Amino acid sequence: MAHEAQKAIARNSLLIRSLPEQHVDALLSQAVWRSYDRGETLFLQEEKAQAIHVVIDGWVKLFRMTPTGSEAVVSVFTRGESFGEAVALRNTPYPVSAEAVTPCEVMHIPSPVFVSLMRRDPEICISILATTFGHLHSLVAQLEQLKAQTGAQRVAEFLLELCDCDTGACEVTLPYDKMLIAGRLGMKPESLSRAFSRLKAAGVTVKRNHAEIEDIALLRDYAESDPADSWSKS
Repeated sequence: MAHEAQKAIARNSLLIRSLPEQHVDALLSQAVWRSYDRGETLFLQEEKAQAIHVVIDGWVKLFRMTPTGSEAVVSVFTRGESFGEAVALRNTPYPVSAEAVTPCEVMHIPSPVFVSLMRRDPEICISILATTFGHLHSLVAQLEQLKAQTGAQRVAEFLLELCDCDTGACEVTLPYDKMLIAGRLGMKPESLSRAFSRLKAAGVTVKRNHAEIEDIALLRDYAESDPADSWSKS
């Protein structure tokens, strides 16, 4: 059974907060709540998708194995982010595998539960579309960042997305494997290290898997500044 703190995180996820309020409690009561150790598999590529997943705490990576046997990271997800909606509702196999890259907690919503609610209330279909649009918007934003921002600015945006407050100081938890962050941001690991070094001027200090942000407003100004100005400050 989930604690109220876990349910609060789930309620604030894009997927759940877009649902009609009258269905939220019923959905959460039928969800499966699981803890995973670092390196534990959530599901494997080509397994039949049977649930929608929401990360409550920690980090999860989605990846594919290439024909040469190497691993290609598709995306990483953290607290409040959902994945697997499309394949679960279409009842098709997963195109990727999912693995916990830190100890994590994940809420699994069985797809039959979601489909049953959708048949009873078409408003839930609109909620799914809103979530899908959110994923699309995120991908478009990442493409825009690749073209319009420096590496340090992309890292700054990434850190800001992880903040659980809007002003003042904040500390965020990162995956131990920094290559995952680099992959998500379209950077090489050495470029990520240089970017973290440049962010010291914007009040960011990285210690192991924690980033301490001195002032969120200062970091936001850095992320939104003209790239030419950011390079001149680095």
